[in-house]
Amino acid sequence: MGTVLNEYRKPHCAASNLLETALGRIKLKTPLTVASGTFDLENLEFYDPACLGAFVTKTITRHPKQGNPPPRLYETEAGLINSIGLQNPGLDSFVAERLPLYRAKLRMPLVVSFSGSTLEEFSEILAVLEGCEGIAGYEVNVSCPNVENEGIAFGVDPDTVYKLTNRLARATSRELCVKLSPNVSDIGAVAQAAESAGATSLALINTLWGMAIDPMTGKCRIQKGIGGYSGIGIKPVALALTYKAAQAVSIPIVAMGGIYDWKDAMEFFWAGASAIALGTAHFVNPLAAPELIMGLAEYLLQRDMPLSAIIGKCK
Repeated sequence: MGTVLNEYRKPHCAASNLLETALGRIKLKTPLTVASGTFDLENLEFYDPACLGAFVTKTITRHPKQGNPPPRLYETEAGLINSIGLQNPGLDSFVAERLPLYRAKLRMPLVVSFSGSTLEEFSEILAVLEGCEGIAGYEVNVSCPNVENEGIAFGVDPDTVYKLTNRLARATSRELCVKLSPNVSDIGAVAQAAESAGATSLALINTLWGMAIDPMTGKCRIQKGIGGYSGIGIKPVALALTYKAAQAVSIPIVAMGGIYDWKDAMEFFWAGASAIALGTAHFVNPLAAPELIMGLAEYLLQRDMPLSAIIGKCK
């Protein structure tokens, strides 16, 4: 294991200044973070944690969630369908048990992802987290149903995104990253609503709707039928939406969706992302993160060029 760590530590350190970027109020030593719910502390045993510029937690909610019944994960020809259902221990348990572990073990900015079913619930969660040390910022997951608006997801309505973001922005001076849903008709309008309301960065995309059926029996591969589709198959969609959002706003974007290696990452930087997150790639290759950083570092070193020189410069 030590050999693996040393192999990837050198190129990262050699190009550290070239890899630096920012996510709103957070300075990142590398442009790489992790997609919420796909990665936790045990994954860091595989390589040098310095490969990551920030660490994003699994989305937490006000109260514990058991998640959806199995089967809730299915590997398709080009990616994964999941229907985990935001399984998490709830805010109180997170603050009492999980947050101290993150503070003790992480040497990078910690971003806490959270979601709610009402505007008030989002605010309650933020208020509790604001009283906790060791948190650099928040990822606001707006893909969950809004029970105050007939169960329509917060993130599909620009007006609702504005109201929610504005309410949270007035309550914190930490990084406020709004995670956008791809299941909208105009990603630019939603992105602009978040920015004008006070978001300091955006994360996109969340999963697409996906489904798989056993052709012999007609049975759904996922117990709930439809789930969230992620992985290499959604990369062109994620890239297009990243480009559209970057054209619509001036705040930084952390992009995700089908990124498996440094060349995939480069496409998103050209499209306008200031940082990228790995998700499904971790299930395919536990060393995806250090390999990506090594490839990116070598590209920038060969050209003696900082990452900032290519962000949003797609021709």
